[in-house]
Amino acid sequence: MIARTFHKVIEFIFPPACPVCGAPVSVHGELCADCFGAFEWIDDPKCPRCGYPLVYDAGPNAQCPVCAAGEFDLEWLRSACRYEEMSRSVVLPFKHGGRIKHARFMSRAMMWALRDVDCDFDIVMPVPLATARLRHRSYNQATLLARPIADVMGVVLDVDSVHRIHRPDMGHLTSKQRHENIRGVFSVVNPDKVKGRKILLVDDVYTSGATLSELRRVLMRAGAKSVCGVTFCRVVRTV
Repeated sequence: MIARTFHKVIEFIFPPACPVCGAPVSVHGELCADCFGAFEWIDDPKCPRCGYPLVYDAGPNAQCPVCAAGEFDLEWLRSACRYEEMSRSVVLPFKHGGRIKHARFMSRAMMWALRDVDCDFDIVMPVPLATARLRHRSYNQATLLARPIADVMGVVLDVDSVHRIHRPDMGHLTSKQRHENIRGVFSVVNPDKVKGRKILLVDDVYTSGATLSELRRVLMRAGAKSVCGVTFCRVVRTV
């Protein structure tokens, strides 16, 4: 009763507003209709394994060219939306500008993206940051997204089983260079916590897949049973 009253007082003092544009909304953390409609949400048809949006529906088992060629490493991946103008205007301030309020609707969208897959996990693991970058930024954006997902699933949030060493930012690199640059940056320091476990990796953006692929490699080598992934958005290139 006390908590409910306190919540009502907070809402009276700070009425719910869209975290992107500030327009009035009914619940804290939700998007207004205009902002919601501006995102390019990923829906069917999509690749059943990596979640890549397909141009047309070729059936429930139709895979994208990457997965059909056996070049995708994770068990599966899902992303809530495409990386485009609107999602970029949200992700970059969230990642580099301290707009942590965006985490609430972003993690909700990511849980929506998981609606068609088996979410029987033992561990939810945010992609770790190197210590130097974590000190500079003061928070790991992937952890802010992963925590509510772990809470809803009722599973362990693991933020300390894997360490990451610092490497230069990969924003300007090609896909091949990203895979070369990320090689060897992760190490499993608590193998007993991941051995035999089904793990869901969480990150903000899926670009080339280099980071999740390398993290999956070291986790499987440490004895993980399976490794899947979810991101808020992903780069979709026109081919």
